[in-house]
Amino acid sequence: MTLLNPVKQKSSDLVTKVARPMTDLSSSAADAGSLLRWLLDGQPRTRAELIDLSGLARSTVTGRIEALLATGLVVPSGEAASTGGRPPARFRFNPVARLVLAADVGATHLSVALTDLTGELVDRTTMPLNIAEGPEAVLGAITRTGRDLLAAAGRATGDLAGVGVGLPGPVDHRTGRPNHPPIMPGWDSYDVVGRLVEDFAVPVLVDNDVNVMALGEHSTQYAEVEHLLFVKVATGIGAGVVSGGRLHRGAQGAAGDIGHIQAPGQTAQCRCGNVGCLEAVASAAAIAQQLRAEGLAAETSQDVVDLVRAGNATATQAVRQAGREIGTVLAACVSLLNPSVIVIGGSLAQAGDSLLAGIREAIYARSLPLATTELRVEPSRAAGDAAVRGAATMILYHALGL
Repeated sequence: MTLLNPVKQKSSDLVTKVARPMTDLSSSAADAGSLLRWLLDGQPRTRAELIDLSGLARSTVTGRIEALLATGLVVPSGEAASTGGRPPARFRFNPVARLVLAADVGATHLSVALTDLTGELVDRTTMPLNIAEGPEAVLGAITRTGRDLLAAAGRATGDLAGVGVGLPGPVDHRTGRPNHPPIMPGWDSYDVVGRLVEDFAVPVLVDNDVNVMALGEHSTQYAEVEHLLFVKVATGIGAGVVSGGRLHRGAQGAAGDIGHIQAPGQTAQCRCGNVGCLEAVASAAAIAQQLRAEGLAAETSQDVVDLVRAGNATATQAVRQAGREIGTVLAACVSLLNPSVIVIGGSLAQAGDSLLAGIREAIYARSLPLATTELRVEPSRAAGDAAVRGAATMILYHALGL
C-alpha cells in the first residue's frame, strides 16, 4: 500500500464549493488532523501512544479518536499487550473509509480514477475525448465514468470524499474556473466546480494539469524533496513549481507558465499571439510541424516519439534541439528557483534520452555551478499516473485536513 505523505499543502490554498454534505470529511478531519497524522503510516496505536506522540491531553485524544471513529477514518485494531489490567485498545487509519474520484482532462484524452484515502489506485479508465467538445460533454463524461467506476467497486457516490480535476489550460485557483484557455473553446470562466458539485454533492477541486502533475509526482515519488520543478512537454509546455515542500501557484495560478517565455533568437508565431514562445519552437506540436516540412509523417506527439524510437535521425535531432531550447529557458528557472530536482514529463518525454540530453546540456552549460552541483534532471517516475494521482492528492489533503 502506498501511504499518503502529508506534505505542506494546505486545503485552504485550494478551491472548494459545496454545502457541507454528510460525505464531506474535512471538518471532522481538520479538528482531529494533528492526531490523524500519527496514524497515516498505517501502524495501529493505543491512546497512550497517541498521547505521547501528539503531546495532547488525554481528554483531547479520547475526544478526537471518538470523532474519527464516527467518520470511519479510524477503526479499532485489536488490543496491545497488557502491562497489568485490561489490555489497551489499538486504533488504525482506515484508507477505504471513503474514495476519491480523480480526473485528468487532456487535449485529446480523459483519464478517470478512483483512489483510496492513501492515494492508492483502486480502478481507472482512459478514453479518447477532445477537449474542444466543450465543458458539458467532457464533464458529463467524468460524471458517467466516475459513477461506472464506483458501481464496479461496489460503492456509491455517498462514499466519495471529493472530486479532483486537472485541466489542460490556465485555471484561476481561487475559483476553479478556466481563464482564457487557448485550446479549450467554450471553457473560459466555466463553473467546473459548480457543475460537478451538482452531480456528486462533494467537495470539488480544480487546477491546471501541470500543477496537478507536479503535485502527483512530488507526493508519490519525491516527498522528501523540498524544491522541485515539474516540466510537462507535450502539445504545449508548462511547469509546476514545488517550493518549500508546497505547490506554488502564484497570485492567480499562473506560476510555471514557461511555455510562453521567449526562447532566445526565436521568432516563430505562437498561438497566444506573441512570437518566439518556447512552446512555438520546442513543443511536440512544433516539432511535428518541423518534421512534416521535412517530408515525414508526423501529426501528433506520439508520431514524433515513434520516429525517434525507430531511429529516425531527423526526428532525433529535432527532439534534441527542442531539449536545448527548453533547457535554455530552464537555466533561468534554475537561477531563480534553485530546485533540487527537475522532473521531465508529458508525452514527448517518452522520446527518452534525446530530449533529456538536450535539456541537461543547456542547463549545465548556462547555470552557475552552485545551482547545479546537486541538481538532478530526471524523467517522470509517476509517468501516466502523475495527473490522476495529483488530482486525488488535492482532495486527500482537503478531506483529511492536512
